[in-house]
Amino acid sequence: MSVSKSLPAITFLGIGLMGKPMAGRLLQAGYKLTAWNRTHAKAEVLLSLGARVAATPAEAVADADVIITMLEAGPVVRQVIEAAMPALRRGSLVIDMSSTRQSEAQDMNRLLAECGIGFMDAPVSGGVVGAEAGTLAIMAGGSTSDFARAVPVLAAMGRPVHVGPAGCGQLAKLCNQLIVGGTLSIVAEALLLAQAGGADPAAVRNAIRGGFAESRILEVHGQRMLDRNFLPGGQVKSQTKDLENILIAATAAGVQLPVTTLVMQLYRSIADVVPNADQSAALLALERRNPGKRVGQAPDKLP
Repeated sequence: MSVSKSLPAITFLGIGLMGKPMAGRLLQAGYKLTAWNRTHAKAEVLLSLGARVAATPAEAVADADVIITMLEAGPVVRQVIEAAMPALRRGSLVIDMSSTRQSEAQDMNRLLAECGIGFMDAPVSGGVVGAEAGTLAIMAGGSTSDFARAVPVLAAMGRPVHVGPAGCGQLAKLCNQLIVGGTLSIVAEALLLAQAGGADPAAVRNAIRGGFAESRILEVHGQRMLDRNFLPGGQVKSQTKDLENILIAATAAGVQLPVTTLVMQLYRSIADVVPNADQSAALLALERRNPGKRVGQAPDKLP
């Protein structure tokens, strides 16, 4: 697609499982995009879509109006942005779409503001499928003026919603992950109970769908559990990190979250065993607590 001169130049830092399709959506929307990834070959896959690939973060951001980061964790985001800082242009806008701590987003906002650079934290939900389809839920924290500037860019990747000042995007993502992690664990418990009690767990899932228990997680991850397909999407290690960050945010806010504490302990029990398995592996954690009880007869599909 030809690039419109009126569109801002974008740099995308982090071309991984999520970053690749997200950057692809921006290129398809006509944006001029420069890509960087620590493993250079991962960024080079975007060359065929019209991206330019840079060797360093500083080289990547030199001419950028908007810089998007999609990296592993808060400390990595800071490391990469600090490496790019000498080349960041005053008045540019950094949008961190990684999943980090609220405090890390607030610290990054202060660091960049001192240099006259805007910042938004805009983590996403929807997984690789949502990234490929451009239907991600995007939870954006930052000033209203920066959000207005970011909306056209973010809209190429999904549905952006402004949820408050810097740091609140990460807080909203943690609320999302709280619901996801808790629901995954409850679906696993329901299927294991059905199997152990003598019912057909697949039939039980079909019977309760369409009622108040219906959810996207019951639809997608319930089937994954029945198939024992734990090849990732979202990963156990990421879900564990998110749950730990939820409890850190809860402590900072002065609230207790007893259910989240239990769910975090469930995921932590397999975080070193199957860290790269899909988050639906909550079922495996539950089965470890119930020796001799198992959903279905299929072999486990694991990364």
